[in-house]
Amino acid sequence: MAENVNEKLFSEFAPNTTQEWKDKVIADLKGADFDKKLVWRTNEGFNVQPMYRLENMKDLKNLECFPGEYPFVRGNKKNNNEWFVRQDIVVEDVVEANKKALDVLNKGVDSLGFVLSNCKNFTKADMAALLKDICLECIEINFVVCCNKAAILNMFKEYVAEKGFNPEKIQGGINIDPISKLVLEGKFCDPNPFNVVKETTESSAEMKNFKTIEVGGYVFNNSGASIVQELGFSLAAGVEYLDKLTDAGMDVKDIAPRMRFHFATGSKYFIEIAKLRAARYLWAHIVKAYNPCCDCVCKMNIHAETSEWNKTVYDPNVNMLRTQTETMSATIGGVDSFTVHPYDDIFEKTNDFSERIARNQQLLLKEESHFDKIVDPAGGSYYIEELTQFIAEAAWKLFLEVQEQGGMVKALESGFVQAAVKATAQKRDQDIANRKENFLGTNQFPNFNEKMDKELCACILEPEDKTAPDAVIETLKPYRGTQAFEAMRIRTDMFTKEQGRRPVVYMFPMGNLAMRKARAQFACNFFACAGFQVMDNNGFKTVEEGAKACMDNKADIVVICSSDDEYATIAPEVYAAMKDKAIIVVAGNPECRPQLEEIGIKNYVHVKCNVLEDLKAYQQKLGIK
Repeated sequence: MAENVNEKLFSEFAPNTTQEWKDKVIADLKGADFDKKLVWRTNEGFNVQPMYRLENMKDLKNLECFPGEYPFVRGNKKNNNEWFVRQDIVVEDVVEANKKALDVLNKGVDSLGFVLSNCKNFTKADMAALLKDICLECIEINFVVCCNKAAILNMFKEYVAEKGFNPEKIQGGINIDPISKLVLEGKFCDPNPFNVVKETTESSAEMKNFKTIEVGGYVFNNSGASIVQELGFSLAAGVEYLDKLTDAGMDVKDIAPRMRFHFATGSKYFIEIAKLRAARYLWAHIVKAYNPCCDCVCKMNIHAETSEWNKTVYDPNVNMLRTQTETMSATIGGVDSFTVHPYDDIFEKTNDFSERIARNQQLLLKEESHFDKIVDPAGGSYYIEELTQFIAEAAWKLFLEVQEQGGMVKALESGFVQAAVKATAQKRDQDIANRKENFLGTNQFPNFNEKMDKELCACILEPEDKTAPDAVIETLKPYRGTQAFEAMRIRTDMFTKEQGRRPVVYMFPMGNLAMRKARAQFACNFFACAGFQVMDNNGFKTVEEGAKACMDNKADIVVICSSDDEYATIAPEVYAAMKDKAIIVVAGNPECRPQLEEIGIKNYVHVKCNVLEDLKAYQQKLGIK
């Protein structure tokens, strides 16, 4: 009976084709272009449609496998989605770092990353003090070291042996990654860097789960690269290690399992999920070409961290929202370990509160949302499956271009990699300046009342330049996308501190109620991005009334807010009353602009403005250097 009812029900509602849905959308758009309105062109070079259906899956190549099976697009694990919750600890005093490590291990962390700030003077006794009372067989242990990496690895091996830990149960890694050093510093630190990689990997063979080769994809991410570039260049770097070490006589089964890819995760939620799935898919096929003894050698081990590129100094609490979506993307995508950077670590020393929030962002996903229980939770999503293939195809194309250059090192020496990343970064910078790429609290919807009462050091507001004095290639310089906006706003804050008064931008609404309110809100948001004091009001009935209010509030900039039709009459009157007393601005880009410019009104703010450059120009007019 139930089957007959269902058959009758569904027979009365015939399925709609994609074209029928699209026709309905086009009708609702009332003549607007479908592609321009609804299709998103990403920085990665492909289009994202507003809807996906089962028919989009028919040509996808990555659907014929189960979780835990080659090519591992659906994850390395069959029964769960477990990952290590990692917290990094900067080691300035080994005893204090040990106390902190023991404390955070009791608070849910199961992976430690010791960032050694004094590598050259680090001793065997320091290693013992740092690791005191930590059961290395129960957690993941990692070392982030700037130099003397082989020596520190040897100290760690000796400690493991002396304490009687089973070396096969030691999990974690050390960041031996000469290619990333070349990218950042412009030269190798050792004349035979790949020999060092080979020797350290072979000498620690008994710790088969301890990764001695790192591939630093996060460097490209934090330098403004696209997701495709981060993945494509990381794969090329990984192959460089495979080629150099196999040429030196090592077997791929002794290399690939000791490698760890270190990515950064940004705010593009679904694309970041797809990136990790595509990464495993491509790496599995790459390693397969080296004829490994079994498919398990083809697994990609992934550590990821929240990206620094999209974090902000102003309205920094928003960073917590960004890191939360990034954590979700990474864990749904299937990382093996993850680090959430505290929301304030880009501009000050982190504290107990910010570290607790960062730690709990992962723990909540595990303990309350159970993200660790479901294998490949994104699998079968039409959208994510297609994104996975798009990213895989684009990254593979870029990878092949690097191989045509002779490999990753040759591509760096020729400048191919740097030019590609710089071009993308410049495009993203332009999109931020035009507010095509938005950063809540910085270039869009700033906190009007937020003030910076201290001058931040230059390193926070400029790219991070680690170029060595004797560099032989051009380097990448990690930076944050919002740095230019932040530097501009800090100039206003410092000017205010010196002058004892913040520049005032006063709204002058007249005429059509709906248009004047909308444009006043737009202009307030626009000028607040520079740290100016913006003052709105309900509107004026006469120009004289408005001019008096501007004078009473000591306005430095007056923004006329009205409708396009009314600007032809209102704007000249306001200009005549205020032109010698403030900078006059029209909110909008009206057809009567040529006539308004003839009488001297030169300033306009609208959606097509370069917000950054225009605000810098207003700063100059106000004497803010």
